[in-house]
Amino acid sequence: PPACKLPPPPPPPMMMPAAPPPPPAPGGLPKVAPAGGPQAPAAPKAPEAPKKNVPQPANPLKSFNWSKLPDSKLQGTVWSELDDTKWYNSIELESIDKLFSAYQKNGVAVSNDGSIEDLRLIGKNKAKILSVIDGRRAQNCTILLSKLKMTDEEISKAILSMDSNEQLPIDMVEQLLKFTPSAEERALLDEHSEDIDSLARADRFLYEISKIPHYEQRLRSLHYKKRFQVTVNDLAPRIASVMEASREVARSRKLRKLLELVLALGNYMNRGARGNASGFRLASLNRLADTKSSAAKGTTLLHYLVQIIEKKFKDILTLEEDLPHVKEASKVSLGEMDKDITMLRAGLAEVNREIEFHRSSGASQPGDRFLPVMREFHAQASVRFAELEDQFQDMKTRFDRAVRLFGEDGSVVQPEEFFGIFDGFLSALMEAKQDNENFRRRQEEEEKRAKQEAELKKRTIERKSKEGLLNSVAGKLGLKSKHSNGTNGGPVPGADPNNKGEFDDLISALRTGDVFGEDMAKFKRSRKTRLGPNGTNNTSPPRSRNSIGREDSRERTGVANNRRQ
Repeated sequence: PPACKLPPPPPPPMMMPAAPPPPPAPGGLPKVAPAGGPQAPAAPKAPEAPKKNVPQPANPLKSFNWSKLPDSKLQGTVWSELDDTKWYNSIELESIDKLFSAYQKNGVAVSNDGSIEDLRLIGKNKAKILSVIDGRRAQNCTILLSKLKMTDEEISKAILSMDSNEQLPIDMVEQLLKFTPSAEERALLDEHSEDIDSLARADRFLYEISKIPHYEQRLRSLHYKKRFQVTVNDLAPRIASVMEASREVARSRKLRKLLELVLALGNYMNRGARGNASGFRLASLNRLADTKSSAAKGTTLLHYLVQIIEKKFKDILTLEEDLPHVKEASKVSLGEMDKDITMLRAGLAEVNREIEFHRSSGASQPGDRFLPVMREFHAQASVRFAELEDQFQDMKTRFDRAVRLFGEDGSVVQPEEFFGIFDGFLSALMEAKQDNENFRRRQEEEEKRAKQEAELKKRTIERKSKEGLLNSVAGKLGLKSKHSNGTNGGPVPGADPNNKGEFDDLISALRTGDVFGEDMAKFKRSRKTRLGPNGTNNTSPPRSRNSIGREDSRERTGVANNRRQ
């Protein structure tokens, strides 16, 4: 850029005497000192600082966001002794013009030795973009606008119409509030109103919405309108849950029976100085699990309480059915609800003030629907808020009554603490009940397993006893038992497999009783008939059990006939 021509430095400032107080206005009377003595004269008004001769930049520069001291604050300070204009000859103003230019170039910057082609491209495609607002703020604003996917004109119309077509989500309205043009930004944008097409995206947007009267107040009213129903829908069920839970704990007979039972246990266990109590703090309910049994591992006073309830007071186990709203009420914060109610009340008042402003101003832009939309909303919202506020006050009254009913301090205890005690105790009660069921199930399984082991042991003993008897009888008869073969109970090596028939005969004789008494000889004779002279089996095949049974039956019949004779 061309070098800036500096004007000659101004003459050094002269110390001017303080100006006398101004004369009274024409037709006016001088002020009379009040009774009681003369009053000190008012401090003279500080003179305005002379306009400084500041060089003109070669191009618009980015603004430096500072806070100016008013001229009335300069007198008697170090600032009144400083002269900054003398430094312009020492500052490289060209560097400032280059480094802090308000113009932003799209694409690669041109080098000092740029070719004719570079210059042609710059002139054709690389238009300068002007930005007068802070870079970070402009960047964030551009990101927001890209999410909205609406033109500046469409956004402006939506705000003027109070978003009658529901184009602006509530979160976007909340973000738009962060980009309300400041007074300084308005002044800078107005200076470049003729170059509006050269402004950056964020600058053009801020310039467009700066033309909307009472933009910030209008946008706040729109945000409140969108947030109102959301807040009401969130508050209403929370208020209802606390009201219902307060009613439930006050009316539940099962809860009172449970408290009586715990009180009895406590007075019994604390018999003496700590006993003889007529009541206890509700928080003590959740300390039942802290008292552990010294005899049964894993058993607490809460487990024992559940055992008593299961045996004598089974209806208490359904206590949770009497308190269905306690869990939700334990999540409610009275402080948060107070804040929401206060916010709704203040918002309605602000909307009403804005309605009065627009009604009294009378002027409106085309498409401005603030008055009709917000009047209707304010009327409906006022009625709904009055209902909600009444419910909130009723809730606090019921809650305070329920808290005091159990001997607690309503000014200290909050819903999340009060109902949280009941919710936590109900959960612990059900958990202890499950622990008891698991213990009983394990105990039954252990008893069943012990019974099975005892039965198995009994059967083993009986089997071994029978085998011993068979072996004893077989030994007397000179037979080899298949249950006793020396070492492992298997067949004797080299034994005649036909001996199995002989052993079967022995079994049959044992069953009929023929093996005992005077019939033993007959059994021995019947055995000898099956053996050869050398004690070996005959070649005839072994008889079946049925034939042996028939012969034994005939023999028994013959013996019986002989006895009768």
